[in-house]
This record gives sequence, C-alpha cells and structure tokens, in this order.
Amino acid sequence: MQKKIIRITTVPMSLGGLLTGQLKYMSNHYEVVGISSYENGKLDLIGQQEGIRVLPVNMTRTITPFKDLKAIWQLYRIFKKEKPYIVHTHTPKAGTVGMIAAFLAGVPHRLHTIAGLPLLEARGSKRKILDLVEKLTYSCATMIYPNSFGMKDIILENKYTTQNKLKVIGQGSSNGIDTKQFDPKVVSDTAKKELRTSLGINEEDFVYVFVGRMVTDKGVNELVRTFAKLTKQIKNIKLVLVGPHEKSLDPLLDETENLIATNPDIIEVGHQKDVRPFFAMADVLSFPSYREGFPNVVMQAGAMGIPSIVSNINGCNEIIQDGVNGYIVPSKDEESLYKSMLRIYNNKQEGIVFNPTEIRDLIKERYQRTTIWKAILEEYNSL
Repeated sequence: MQKKIIRITTVPMSLGGLLTGQLKYMSNHYEVVGISSYENGKLDLIGQQEGIRVLPVNMTRTITPFKDLKAIWQLYRIFKKEKPYIVHTHTPKAGTVGMIAAFLAGVPHRLHTIAGLPLLEARGSKRKILDLVEKLTYSCATMIYPNSFGMKDIILENKYTTQNKLKVIGQGSSNGIDTKQFDPKVVSDTAKKELRTSLGINEEDFVYVFVGRMVTDKGVNELVRTFAKLTKQIKNIKLVLVGPHEKSLDPLLDETENLIATNPDIIEVGHQKDVRPFFAMADVLSFPSYREGFPNVVMQAGAMGIPSIVSNINGCNEIIQDGVNGYIVPSKDEESLYKSMLRIYNNKQEGIVFNPTEIRDLIKERYQRTTIWKAILEEYNSL
C-alpha cells in the first residue's frame, strides 16, 4: 500500500500551474491528494490534468481570521480522516492554515515550500502581524524548503526558524522548467513575424517584454516610467506587457496606467495562455520585481534563448549571471534599469548580442524539470 501525500495550495492555478506535472510524477510513487480552493470547478480540472484525487477547501489570499479558522478546521478533519504520511504546502495562506492543521492532526511529516515572501514589502503593524504568522507556520512544520538560496538567507536573517529546519532542493525552484516545452524551435519564424505584425511591431523594432502579474511588487511602475523615458531618445523600441492586473490586491499607480494607455510604444496584451510566442519575438525580458521566490518567467525566457534584465533579489540573481545571460540591477533603481535597458539596445545596434544557445544551456543544466522532481522524490523517500 502506497503512503499518502497531501499537497496544498491556496488556489487551483498554483496547484496545476506552479506544480504542473509534478503531482502526476509523484503519484507513481505515492498516493497523492490535492487540496485547494474550489473556484467554480477549476480544482476538478487540475485533478483530471494531474490524474489525482482532489478535495476543495476554500482559502483566501488576504488576512481573514474567521475564514482562516474555518479552513484550519476543515483541513484538520480531512487529515484525521485521510491519515497522510506527508502534508506538503505551497503559497503563504495554504502554508499557514495547512501547517497548523497538520500539526494539530499529528501528521508525521509537515513540509512547507517558500516560493516568495509577500510580507517583505509590508510595513508597521501589518508587518509585525505577518512576521508572527510566518513564525507560527514554520514552528508547526517539520521542514521548510526555500526555493532559492537567497530566500533561505532572508528567512534566517528574519529569524523565522532555525538552520536545521531549512533546505534548498537542487539548485532552487519549486518545479523547474520543461525545456522541451520552452524551446525556441516551438515558435516558427513565420509565427513570430505574424505576432509582431498583429501587435504593430516592425521588423527593425527592438522589443522589451514583461511577463507576470501587472502589479506594483513586480516593478511595473518603474519599468513603464523607464521605458517612457527611453522612447524620448529612441524611436524603434516597443514594450510588450503580458499578464493580468490585480487591482484589488496590488494596483499600479494611476500615472502608470495612464502611460500604458497613452504611449503608442507600450503594448498591453493581458493574460495569455501561451507566453512562448511573446518570448520568441522579443529581444529581452525586463523583470524589475521587488521580491520573488524563484521566478518561472526568468527561467522561461532563458529556455527560449533570450536574456533578462532583473532586479538584484533572490531567485533572479541566481538564475541570471550578470553579463552572461542578462543584466542585474538594484531593486527599485530606475536609473540603473534605464542604463541596462539602453545598454542592451545599443549593443544590438553594434552587433553585440548574448548567445541564445549559451543562455538556453545554462537553464537546461541547472533547472530541467525532471531533475527537480527526482530531487523532491529523494527528499520524500529520505524522511
């Protein structure tokens, strides 16, 4: 009889997106059950996709004490009934309610992966509350897995837990990247040309692309302002913004929204199911995020053979080697971002470009998805 693992995320998109393929792989070795919010049947679709049993427990992404207590109680009852050998949580809220419930239910192995710390941008009393919640989550866990070495250092600096509870699996990342899916060969030259044409981008235009949530924490305000400054100097450049807004959680500044709406060289395309064509037709990913765990989009861009300009934050500065597969700039530093965006443009005009094959090989060597899966399986087996 296989031992049972319960994997939990706050929303189904994380269960099926951040962990794509991993749950199906693990089900060859363990009985895997997925738990997340129901979200109008999205959870059931993830269960079908991964070939696992799923159970709905509604969780919120904000501070909601009564709803959180209800989620803890529901999870506790599930754990007492299912008797899992391992409960493994991802995302902040699922981590908190999942680890507390697993501790109360006496689950022997309580694992939590840290893929980012939103609380790092909080201030005042809110930060103090979030710090306490984070410490409570870690105290209920038996092991904590930061998905980058920089994240591990941040956790220790903030004294959320002790060194012996922390481990980075492999070279970082929660799920690695499928380099067969993210491969420049999957997008033809014709498809790239057609996409550019449909967006009003000329053949000679230099394209900066941003892929991610259109929120303040991703550095979108700085990116848009910097690009607007560049357009006053350079005419043949475009900025393509790929991703959804989250106006209720982390809205952009009004001035940023206005620049996006009025600058003809800024092209917003919203959420896209397939981001590969946008990487393929771009020259560089510009990703000046404030905080990350281990950013998938930077790995994806690298696997597609394009360089990235990223903030000097954990995760980003582990994937990007400055001057080798992109540039690293200080977080929230618009002048440095401006200089790097201008530099990569000027270099191309002079015929100095990053080698796409070398960029891709760096990702393949370190973050191939199956390598990450095997490392996580080894960790499970060692418990």
